[in-house]
Amino acid sequence: MHLKNLSLINYKNIAEASYDFDEKINCFVGRNGVGKTNVLDAIYHLAYGRSYFNPLAVQNIRHGEEFFVIEGNFEKQGRNELVVCSLKKGQKKALKRNGKVYDRFSEHIGLIPLVIISPSDADLITEGSETRRKFLDAVISQLDTAYLQQLIDYQKVLSQRNALLKYFALNHTFDRDTLYIYNEQLDALGQRIFEKRKAFLDDFVPIFNKHHQAITDSAEEVTLAYDSHLHTKPLTQLLEEHLQRDRVLQYTSVGIHKDDLLFEISGHPIKKFGSQGQQKSYLIALKLAQFEFMKKQGGVLPILLFDDVFDKLDETRVQKIVQMIDGEVFGQIFISDTHPDRTEAIVKETHQSYRMFGM
Repeated sequence: MHLKNLSLINYKNIAEASYDFDEKINCFVGRNGVGKTNVLDAIYHLAYGRSYFNPLAVQNIRHGEEFFVIEGNFEKQGRNELVVCSLKKGQKKALKRNGKVYDRFSEHIGLIPLVIISPSDADLITEGSETRRKFLDAVISQLDTAYLQQLIDYQKVLSQRNALLKYFALNHTFDRDTLYIYNEQLDALGQRIFEKRKAFLDDFVPIFNKHHQAITDSAEEVTLAYDSHLHTKPLTQLLEEHLQRDRVLQYTSVGIHKDDLLFEISGHPIKKFGSQGQQKSYLIALKLAQFEFMKKQGGVLPILLFDDVFDKLDETRVQKIVQMIDGEVFGQIFISDTHPDRTEAIVKETHQSYRMFGM
């Protein structure tokens, strides 16, 4: 799997640009603010149908312009895949594969396996459970389209149940039978999602532990655990037990939409007790585990984006990554960095073909 070329028009701060890429390593170098990360984000946009850094699509249009267009020509298992993502102000974003517009973006997820490692990943530690659920769901959805549809269906029923709870409160009424219908639907969908998340973590955690031990030379004891209400009771029972609370709050307070991933070091939350270096090691191990899991399950080497990573890592961690690249662990790689000489020195150590793009 690799991206052969990329064209951008009015994407973020880039007016117009085109790139032809090496099949192995591609480096975007230059000072801060010139658009290196934006090129990587454009590649991510083609894989996931959205920006990694700014979820508000219209804000990805270059200032003063009316639209953006991203076009990428990929090669996957001997087939060419032309993917175009475009947005015009006042209209819906369009995503096309080989000239055909997707009816739903969810149909595209999984076509282009891709992993990004970025300083922004710190949000997985510092932000709330929703950020970690999104990571969890994104990895599973890349390989299981049925799972993605179940998530969409669950969210739809959840919104309907919440709307009903608000209606009850506003109109001082209550209809247990209608609420029960939504409870049954949430239970059926929630149980399937819960089982898939649990099975995923069973496979994923050993891979994560392996990468973390390699990065840190087994110097730290860390854990990654799945926290869910459904570990204890069926969702129908939980919904019944929390009914009065839900009526007061006017939203559904239990369910798989409250699940979380617990990141711990030496038995304590890494958010509070982990140093910056320990948190970086944890996050890089998490993303490298994502890469390996997707490679094993999908049978294709994902594209890997390193956004400004070398500037945030010590020499030992950089060397570990270089060894992995040299060992043919990865496929095509894109790197952004502020130091051209440092970047070229690092990639030369990998003994792989590469291309440098000054910005």
